[in-house]
Amino acid sequence: MARKHNSKSRRRARGDARAQRANAGTERAPSPWLYGIHSVLAALSNPDRMCERLLVADDDLAEIVHATAAQMERTALIERVGTEDIAEILPFGAVHQQIALYARPLEDPGLDAAIDKAGPNGRLVVLDQVTDPHNVGAIIRSAAAFGVTAVVMQDRHAPPVTGVLAKAASGGLEAVDMVRETNLSRSLDQLKRNNFWCIGLDGTSDQTIATATVDGPTALILGAEGSGLRRLVRESCDTLASIPQTSSVESLNVSNAAAVALYEICRTGSN
Repeated sequence: MARKHNSKSRRRARGDARAQRANAGTERAPSPWLYGIHSVLAALSNPDRMCERLLVADDDLAEIVHATAAQMERTALIERVGTEDIAEILPFGAVHQQIALYARPLEDPGLDAAIDKAGPNGRLVVLDQVTDPHNVGAIIRSAAAFGVTAVVMQDRHAPPVTGVLAKAASGGLEAVDMVRETNLSRSLDQLKRNNFWCIGLDGTSDQTIATATVDGPTALILGAEGSGLRRLVRESCDTLASIPQTSSVESLNVSNAAAVALYEICRTGSN
């Protein structure tokens, strides 16, 4: 059974809140708090996640959470609290859906392990200075949907894993490894040495993503909105490709472009 909220847990929650709210509304630093139904339930179901506290403020949701926690023998983590207690712990304006989980970050497996895990027909995504956590989270969600096993990004010029990013990923963080590298150009060279076909998405390319796709392991490389791929990263790709579109808009949002390109890679690569 879930523990009832009491004055001791309230004080503990508020103590945590003081530590967490220095970046309220911005989440510029990694946060141990995940929130939102999908991201929390996915993390709770992941045996690789070290979970410490689970706050729930809704009766119907508590039943679902209890069932999931029971499967992982984690019911002792559940605390029934008020909505205001969850809101106080999280950054201002966080859409928490009356649930929050205090969990340790997942380990970065490194690029070598990501390559091994991908296998002979695997797919990876590489992000070149995509810094918006909503976009990165949405890309991870699409990556999970299309069987991508890892998203590779710089250890700098990339967002930390926050509740915002995790919620946008909608559980994808538990299915897709996040790998941070110092130099993406060297990382692409390593991928190519391991037979990955590296496709850089570039709206100016005359080649479409469909014609650029080949059988075998593939890495899709995406640059920041506006500036796109940096020169050295672009030159490290095997080929560049674009997504055909009308002139009604200048370009797709990077997370939308990732979803379209991954669909095309999966569809074409499986033929």
